[in-house]
Amino acid sequence: MIRLRALLLAAISCAVSAQAQPPQTAVAPKPAPAPAQAKPPAAVPAPLPHALEKADLEAFFDGIVPLQLERSDAAGATVLVRKDGKELLKKGYGFSDIAKKKPVDPDSTIFRLASISKLFTWVSVMQLVEQGKLDLDADVNKYLDFQIAPAFGKPVTLRNLMTHTAGFEEEIRDILLTDPKKATPLREFLIENQPRRMFPPGEVPAYSNYGVGLGGYIVQRASGQMFEDYVAEHIFQPLAMTHSSFRQPLAENLAPFPSEGYRSSTEKPAVGFEIFSPASAGGVSSTALDMGRFAEALLNGGELDGHRILKPETLQAMWTKQFGTSEALPAMCMGFYQTWRNKLRFIGHDGDLIAFHSMFFVEPKEKLVIFISYNSAGAASKTRTEILTSFADRYYPFAQAPEFQKLAAVEAKAIKGTYQATRRADSTKLSLGNLISQGDADVDKDGVLKVDEFKDLRGHVRKWKSIGKDLWQDENDQRRMFAIRDSAGKIVRIAVNFPGVQFERVVWYENGNKILPVLGVSLAILILVIMASLVRLGRRIIMPKRPAFKPQPGTLGLTLAPRLSAIAWIALAIGTAVLMSRLENESMLPSHDVDKYFVMMNLVTGLAIFFSLFAVVAGLFAWRRSEIRFISKLKYSLIAFACLFLTWFSVHWHLIGPAHRF
Repeated sequence: MIRLRALLLAAISCAVSAQAQPPQTAVAPKPAPAPAQAKPPAAVPAPLPHALEKADLEAFFDGIVPLQLERSDAAGATVLVRKDGKELLKKGYGFSDIAKKKPVDPDSTIFRLASISKLFTWVSVMQLVEQGKLDLDADVNKYLDFQIAPAFGKPVTLRNLMTHTAGFEEEIRDILLTDPKKATPLREFLIENQPRRMFPPGEVPAYSNYGVGLGGYIVQRASGQMFEDYVAEHIFQPLAMTHSSFRQPLAENLAPFPSEGYRSSTEKPAVGFEIFSPASAGGVSSTALDMGRFAEALLNGGELDGHRILKPETLQAMWTKQFGTSEALPAMCMGFYQTWRNKLRFIGHDGDLIAFHSMFFVEPKEKLVIFISYNSAGAASKTRTEILTSFADRYYPFAQAPEFQKLAAVEAKAIKGTYQATRRADSTKLSLGNLISQGDADVDKDGVLKVDEFKDLRGHVRKWKSIGKDLWQDENDQRRMFAIRDSAGKIVRIAVNFPGVQFERVVWYENGNKILPVLGVSLAILILVIMASLVRLGRRIIMPKRPAFKPQPGTLGLTLAPRLSAIAWIALAIGTAVLMSRLENESMLPSHDVDKYFVMMNLVTGLAIFFSLFAVVAGLFAWRRSEIRFISKLKYSLIAFACLFLTWFSVHWHLIGPAHRF
């Protein structure tokens, strides 16, 4: 949930309001010729479905889950499948505590469900909407005792928060801790970590934990109860979810039940209880049994065993499309998002912490529930997609070859470019990660689109072919992409199967293909400066009596400023790489304890910029002296260029800036 490059996990129709719809199409000045239609493919018969019954289902999960645990070096998993109100499978696999050899019990072993928490938050909001205490389309500042900063001339609403279209940039400071003493109260967390707004509300999805934190705080304000108490009283208790809680860590009566969570290897010590802030976005703990009860209440129109948590019409509204870019792609509903496979239309949510990785979906038409949670970091990447895909293909097989179209050259060229996720940080120190998380889209001579960041379960780059205007499909899968155009007809973003994020075209001066080579050359120049200085120093120390080297006439040796600027920039590069690497691999949690490292980064960057000013001046003056050799002038110029570029780079990507914003 906090990885710099892996903040985009999850995969994922109904009417959308005009103000919530981003610009999608425009009339081009000169329409392209109609694409040639490929010959319709021969019909492919669908394989026969397996019987969705306990024996076959258990054989399926017994075959795939232990293999996943072994392959992912994961300790354990808990699984639940229900159909038509009946429990077909509820089973634990592996261990909840390896040291104690304690097996996973699906009835009592508590797993941390991360972003699945958001569903409980939005159900709570809708309960208060039913009571007339909240308005989904009112400015959220109406319900807060602090203010969301104005931007774009439009307020943020609860509906924006529920659809991840408030436009907040990503921030991860204090989002995950293991020491409860360092946890920040919800109000204080929201005030200290308020993100900048990158997009106008209702136009561009940018998945945001902060937005859900606001939703939780609004529940707290409107109900007069602490968020954790409200959910316990109004959802968990009515549904008899006796092993579920938002308290972090858990209360004493539940303390014996949580599974340990394991990092990169089950041979290493457990992570510890992961405290997620804001709790409303990722703090829930529950069991397979309890999540089954929650699912049944949802499928039963908001009621279970005579206890109602929502009105049927409220739940239907929550499952109605609120935001989307194309009817051919899954949509974002109110807090829930869709994910499609074969003819199944699942709705629910995934969840990720360091150790725990979970999936909770219901299929309303089939009255189907599927839930799984793993307790180890190794299970993060492929396990859930593999389960959902294999499950749908086994029990609901569907075979229909798409009608691929031959794309006109002008259309193929239009989508080419470099893209980055809309869920990102642009104004904080995390913005540096944008450079290494961009994806290049290219179309080959056969009209096949490849985006190097989009890969299948085998790690192969997916191949996309056109199936309609601005619509692409994986040639070997059912995943689709939709190209979004601005008013001038230019493709500016790409929508994917997960509706909580899109991919936006990168401006040329932030394109990693251009910036990273220049960065590498600049650092290489300064490394050579340091190496030359060390060689000279070493020669003086090792051979002090050797006659000093006499340069040719007109040779100008480096002054102190270029040497000091080189040392400062290289020290900054090494320190930044180490710090970002530790945050990326989660060996360091992004708490306010990191502030001191960013303060140090500011100091070193400031020194580097200061010395660079003198290095640039020295480079300029070298060209004004006619007696100086060209090679010396070139040397000073290269150093000046490197210092100028690194100064711009450090300012633009916020290597120098507020230390508490990340």
